[in-house]
Amino acid sequence: MYYVYILENNYDKGWYIGYTSDLKRRVNEHNSSSGGKTTKQGKDWQLIYYEAYIDKNDATGREIFLKSGAGHRFVKKQLVYYLK
Repeated sequence: MYYVYILENNYDKGWYIGYTSDLKRRVNEHNSSSGGKTTKQGKDWQLIYYEAYIDKNDATGREIFLKSGAGHRFVKKQLVYYLK
């Protein structure tokens, strides 16, 4: 199983979008400063959204979409109550 996920930084409300085959481990890595280059700076990342896929190519395609302008609009519609 592959997961596309969105983390939100609790300090500046910035987002990080990624994919992984082990969601719990990956979130822990981001919060322990061993995640990606973007998330090494802050240690207070919260998982706010994820989707599961059987095929890795589906997950990477979805990650690319969510990083686009249309993808950001989609997430804002999905999380309308959370983002208030």
